[in-house]
Amino acid sequence: MAKLCLMNKQLRVPKFKSRRYTRCKVCGRARAFIRRFDMCRLCFRELALNGKLPGVTKASW
Repeated sequence: MAKLCLMNKQLRVPKFKSRRYTRCKVCGRARAFIRRFDMCRLCFRELALNGKLPGVTKASW
């Protein structure tokens, strides 16, 4: 879980557009973010394995 102060800081409008960054909606992690699902890879994997993300299946070949 990310620090609350960093999560609140991310919500503010930055002085420059290039300072904007994304955080996971579930845990607040800033790294390894998947834009399509708005969450980090850890939360994505957990929810996908539990079957809580529709249309996501485990790859097998």
